[in-house]
Amino acid sequence: MQNAPESSLVGEEYEVEVGPVAHGGHCIARTAEGRVLFVRHTLPGEKIVARVTDGDQDSRFLRADAVRVLEPSKDRVEAPCPYSGPGNCGGCDWQHAKPGAQRRLKGEVITEQLKRLAGLTPEEAGWDGTVVPAEGDKVPAGQVPAWRTRVQYAIDTEGRAGLRKHRSHDVQPIDHCMIAAPGVSELGIEHRDWSQLASVEAIAATGSSDRQVVLTPLAGGRLPLVELDKPVSVLRVDEKDGGVHRVHGRAFVRERADGRTYRVGMGGFWQIHPQGPDTLIKAVMQGLMPRKGESALDLYCGVGLFAGAIAERVGESGAVLGIESTKRAAEDARHNLEDMPQVRIEHGKVDQVLPRTGITETDLIVLDPPRAGAGKQTVARLVGLGARRIAYVACDPAALARDLAYFREGGYKPRTLRAFDLFPMTHHVECVAILEPAEKGA
Repeated sequence: MQNAPESSLVGEEYEVEVGPVAHGGHCIARTAEGRVLFVRHTLPGEKIVARVTDGDQDSRFLRADAVRVLEPSKDRVEAPCPYSGPGNCGGCDWQHAKPGAQRRLKGEVITEQLKRLAGLTPEEAGWDGTVVPAEGDKVPAGQVPAWRTRVQYAIDTEGRAGLRKHRSHDVQPIDHCMIAAPGVSELGIEHRDWSQLASVEAIAATGSSDRQVVLTPLAGGRLPLVELDKPVSVLRVDEKDGGVHRVHGRAFVRERADGRTYRVGMGGFWQIHPQGPDTLIKAVMQGLMPRKGESALDLYCGVGLFAGAIAERVGESGAVLGIESTKRAAEDARHNLEDMPQVRIEHGKVDQVLPRTGITETDLIVLDPPRAGAGKQTVARLVGLGARRIAYVACDPAALARDLAYFREGGYKPRTLRAFDLFPMTHHVECVAILEPAEKGA
């Protein structure tokens, strides 16, 4: 640590009893003096020694790591990954917890966020309190599902690939990421010299054999000749405008979901768990129950995943409008759904494009906003469209809860809420809430 202020508490150690889990991959504890600690690498109920990693005398709370476990939880296991633990890789949050315990912790976070930000109990949200594992992810304690089809490797000053430490720019070099999908691991990225690069993103499609790497050079850095263990297409990030450009091979990967093939170009967004797209489509379609001839909106539509699924079900007599802010993704969505005349894709921000469409009513809405959520203004516009059902797909329970409160102000309430563990070993969780007008009843 360099130039730490005199009031810094970094490095101080406290013996504490650990309280409940909090949103973000840590638990809450208090020192004997009453200071609040957000502690990683621990579990509720444990007695530990916590070492402060961030904070000073004037901080509202301190961040810390559990460096010694004095009384372990029954849910604790030895972390399978050699790079997990205090001061190491920050990619996973719960390597030290049994898989079932991880899902319970995520459920507790969802419950707390619903109560605090939306004023809803699980029953009022239509949720049974469970977080469901993806198919194939039920592994014994001490094992790790290899699920992550996209991994962004940071490159250290010696050209070694690794992952960043928690809340840090420091790189932890690794030989193998245990949660990386086989299609990523087989590329052998960790065993190559990546000097002059800042990062290497590896993408392994699950709907095809397509493999792709996206290279971000250091300022003034030269692009290396990419020779990996499997054929790949290569893209690069332009240091001037941040745009992604093709170097060689396809500019896209092909993915499959709901019986359709989707083109995902230039490193664009796609659910990173192999079971993610089909899991979410199933949950959304079961909740919305689209009918022939209905109209629907797919907001933040990406490459058209939900628009395609809804269009199949409303048929050519129906109508689906997708809105997507990323130009390349909007182009991909048009390409992916070009055989469906009932679909129209508009490029732009939802809060700007939706008012311009002139749409005053619709039957169904699905929205999958970025981590920050849709926000009060967008929700207010959506509730004015009179949809009989709305599907809200959320990767952040706090944003979901905030927006559910806005929907309630506008006269919509949750009919059902389902939670899926599509990010094992991390604190992230995916939720699907189905909303309907409050006067309809449960």
